[in-house]
Formats: sequence, C-alpha cells, structure tokens
Amino acid sequence: MGVINVSPESFYKGSVAQRREEIIARAEAMAKQGADFIDIGGKSTAPYLETEVPVEEEARRVVEAIRAIKENTSIRIPVSVDTTRAFVAEKAIEAGADIVNDVYGFKGDEKMASVVAEYGVPVIIGAHMDPVPENSSPIAVVLEALRESIEIARRHGVDEEKIVVDPAIGFFRPRNPPWYVWDSTILANLHVLRTFGKPILVGVSRKSFIGAITGRKSPEERLWGSLAATAIAVYNGAHIVRTHDPLETIDAIRVAEFIARHRITPFH
Repeated sequence: MGVINVSPESFYKGSVAQRREEIIARAEAMAKQGADFIDIGGKSTAPYLETEVPVEEEARRVVEAIRAIKENTSIRIPVSVDTTRAFVAEKAIEAGADIVNDVYGFKGDEKMASVVAEYGVPVIIGAHMDPVPENSSPIAVVLEALRESIEIARRHGVDEEKIVVDPAIGFFRPRNPPWYVWDSTILANLHVLRTFGKPILVGVSRKSFIGAITGRKSPEERLWGSLAATAIAVYNGAHIVRTHDPLETIDAIRVAEFIARHRITPFH
C-alpha cells in the first residue's frame, strides 16, 4: 500500500502532494514501483499532532485526489481512503475509492460501519482503545480492541470476508510501557493476530518508534529503520504493508517472504 497524503499537516512531509499534477505523478510512480494500491489521506491521524481539519475540508481534499487518480487511465490500481469520518468515507467512495481505511476501527464515528456496509467495500480496521489502560499487555489490548471492532462490523452487516485488521502501530501512547516498547512488542508477536483469520496490515513507515530506537529524530532519516521493521512484520505474518516508499520496501518484503517460506518447525 503506497501512501499519498493530501494533508500538509502530515508528520512526514515527503508523503505530501497537493496539486493535481503532483498527485497523479506520485500515483503513477508508485504503481510503476510495484504498489498494489494507493492510500489517500486528507487529514493527519498521528495521535501526537494537533491537526484538526473540518470534515468538509478533509472530504474536499480526498475527493479531488481520488478523482485525479481515477480519471487518469494509466493508473489501474485500487485506491483506499484513510479516514475516521463516515461523511468523508462516503464522499470518497462516491468519487471512486475502492477501500476504506479506518484507523479507529469504527469507533471514531458511529456511522462509519453503516457506510461501509451500505457500499459493500473492503475495510481496514485499526485497533483503537481510548483510554489505553496503563501497565497493560500490548497484545491483549490490541486483540480486545480488534474484537470490539469486528463485533461492531457484525452488528452493522459489514461483510466479514472484506475485513483487514491493523494493530495500529504508532497510535497507542500509554506512559507505561513506553510507546516504542509497545509497538516493538506488537511487531515481535504479530503472528498472534492470525487468530482472527483475516489479512493483517501493518504501517511502520518512518514512524516515531523507529526514531526512538535509532535516535533519528526526523522522519526523513528513518527509511532504513522502516525497512528493518517491515521485514520483521512480514516475517511474523503481515500480509499488507503500508509505506511511503514502495520501491525500497518491496525488496525488504521479498527477502522477508522468501526467508519465512524456509522456516523449519522445531522438532518435539
């Protein structure tokens, strides 16, 4: 999943494209580099940034970007919309979005599950719990948060065959354990999410836990750490990787997948 943000507030400025020509060029490049689909975000969802944007402005941004991509016949890969708001999701779908990516897992807007069910689109549900219990097990919290979202989906008639789960790396910010320990614990034990029997999406690209581990304060300096985290995620069971850098990330994925296929089950 290649990322294009049309929100200037986004934490990684290298992912931002706002002019129509720039959006099309970025999407074309990502498709050529091997991205299977493109994720369009019109509002930063980073939990540590004050980036509130009016819902109408978020919708305008993503609709213009989606139309630009869909009207360009050379770009033939699906487009997802990264939003927590039902109004934005509906406008994006009407503009041609194929997938909804909701990092709040239907918990940010009570109408989101109904919109997804009505249009029958695939959905990525992020693990979300607010507040996050202090001194809790990252794995237990993520599993419970995803169970809650899947139950919301069932109640609203969302097609369960079209659900992808996301452990929401970078979105949990408890004081204890520290966020970078939390995220690392999730990645090290990602295989546990297979219990849901659904595809697993992981987004680690240039995130702050990588900076905390490596000492790289700027997202622009976190590519190499992102590739390492990506390889670990794929080795441990991730089916989809969300990235700002498809070209470099694909090689990390291929190597991790190849090595994982040669894993030997221990003898007992």
